[in-house]
Amino acid sequence: MALNKKPVNGMKDILPEEMQIRDYVISVIKETYGKFGFTPMETPCMENIANLCSKQGGENEKLIFKVLKRGEKLNLETATTEDDVVDFGMRYDLTVPLVRYYSNHSNELPSPFKALQIGNVWRADRPQKGRYRQFMQCDIDILGEASNLAEIELILATTTTLGKLGFKNFEIRINDRRILKAMAAYSGFAEEDFDNIFIILDKMDKIGLEGVEAELVESGYNKDSVEKYLGLFKGMNESEDTLAFIEEKMTGFIEEDVKASFREIIESVKATKGDHFELVFDPTLVRGMSYYTGTIFEIAMPEFGGSCGGGGRYDKMVGRFTGKDVPACGFSIGFERIILILMENGFKVPNQSRKVAYLIEKGVAGEALCNVISEAQKARQDGTQVLVARMNKNKKFQKEQLTAEGYEEFREFYKEGLKN
Repeated sequence: MALNKKPVNGMKDILPEEMQIRDYVISVIKETYGKFGFTPMETPCMENIANLCSKQGGENEKLIFKVLKRGEKLNLETATTEDDVVDFGMRYDLTVPLVRYYSNHSNELPSPFKALQIGNVWRADRPQKGRYRQFMQCDIDILGEASNLAEIELILATTTTLGKLGFKNFEIRINDRRILKAMAAYSGFAEEDFDNIFIILDKMDKIGLEGVEAELVESGYNKDSVEKYLGLFKGMNESEDTLAFIEEKMTGFIEEDVKASFREIIESVKATKGDHFELVFDPTLVRGMSYYTGTIFEIAMPEFGGSCGGGGRYDKMVGRFTGKDVPACGFSIGFERIILILMENGFKVPNQSRKVAYLIEKGVAGEALCNVISEAQKARQDGTQVLVARMNKNKKFQKEQLTAEGYEEFREFYKEGLKN
């Protein structure tokens, strides 16, 4: 029986053309983030299952690829629960591993620690366009910085990187979990209902204001509270300054320093940003992860019609490992979606070395072959990318394939010598 040559469902093989683009994007990311002071680091692909199932990853905790215990530790005869047979899991994002890493090495790291982590993650999700069960994530995080300088730096570093990759006319949508909670409290909702209310609010872009209102009423929430809540969004839609409207309404429900810090983030980014993106206050932005405690943000790209990354502040997460809270904030670029957009737009890696193919007839051997290889080595030292290969019987098809890979010149070597 022949082995299955296709990749596992929800995962994919990456062909050379895409791999070149991925390598280029990673090089731009590393170079740009490095200029902002972010330090590359790495964590293992697996984590202890208790860390991954700590109610910090939202819906992603339902999508973990779990790893069976091995050897004597795996006793199926006495196992009664999943905990008896599982000890590790494949990481579903890079944030939980980063926090464990920081908690383990904080004495060896600078403060604040500006981390850059690029790596694959795994989710047992339903595969679809731009969504795989194995995919690359690219995160920058700042741990140990309590001020809004962290948010400002993260937004500017991310948008600078996207600009260098040629992206324009995108939005960074920004909100704050404390503003979300203040709006819900102002409307009279009970605090224990906030998370469910935010889940419904997060559908605003799909079902509209009326749809959100209908779902809140159907969920049994007080009609007066629902009307007061939705009235805030209607008022913001009619206001020339959405943020000023919400600041005035939330007086007494949110600390003045929180409002001042949030406004400072917006004003600082707008004062220093390029013209390739807009920063937009979006009071409907929720972000699904339960670990967010303050500012949250998301990348909205017209080419994709959805989110291409996001992040926020998670000041309580390190404390789950160490017992002592450490301020933390991060931003993740939607790496796979960015690659998809570039591929669909026919992106070509700029400033590539000149590519030349040396095609050698089968009979060329001995000293003649050494001369060809020596010539190829000299051309490589001069900066040319040289492919040395035996000439196929169907030389025309071989050259067509190489042309598609970017080879612009061919040199053909025969027993009687070079023919071009």
